[in-house]
Amino acid sequence: MAAEEAAGVECRVVVHNIAKRHNVGTMARSATAFGVTEFILVGRRDFNAFGSHGSTSHLRFRHFHSLTDARLYLKERDSDICGVEIADGAVAVNQHPFRKSTAFLLGNEGTGLSPKECEICDFFVYIPQYGCGTASLNVTVAASIVLHHFGVWAGFLERTRDGNKFVVADRPMKQVRKNYCSETDEAVIEERKIRRENASVSFFDTSGADDSTSNLLDTLFDG
Repeated sequence: MAAEEAAGVECRVVVHNIAKRHNVGTMARSATAFGVTEFILVGRRDFNAFGSHGSTSHLRFRHFHSLTDARLYLKERDSDICGVEIADGAVAVNQHPFRKSTAFLLGNEGTGLSPKECEICDFFVYIPQYGCGTASLNVTVAASIVLHHFGVWAGFLERTRDGNKFVVADRPMKQVRKNYCSETDEAVIEERKIRRENASVSFFDTSGADDSTSNLLDTLFDG
């Protein structure tokens, strides 16, 4: 994709109850390097910013209580959801099977994406390996490779350099707590609206009992 065609194309990262919370900080560092516009946490709101080297100040964080809520938010923004997993029908990431704005869902470091996580994905990519010494990559390494490939496909403009390093933007004036996904009032209102709508639609749907119950309880406590 040419650079002029990349206008409006956004890249997001979605992590769901990631086991090693210190990996979030390292992923945030890669996310800022490769043009990610938003980092979405599903489940736990807190994380360890270790390894981010201050990059969390340059990245927008958003939190959702359930995968269903996160999916609705992304679909409202016309974004595909790409699971990073060796699943049936998965395409090698170096083939760049992207079409538009994309959110990359990365699974637990040990077990990969769960069936519930796979359900919300539109397609899957995997990272080809050429050596025989390991069966899988660390989630932060996998994220870096995939995000770099998306940036190449989208034609993101390369950051300017000063000597042997890339120029870092000034930190935003408003600083947030470094290990907690806080949100703007607008984001909170929007999230509550989505959860209320989900609760009213799926209250009697036993197939989604876990998410529905969570949404209903959150709505009651949020008032």
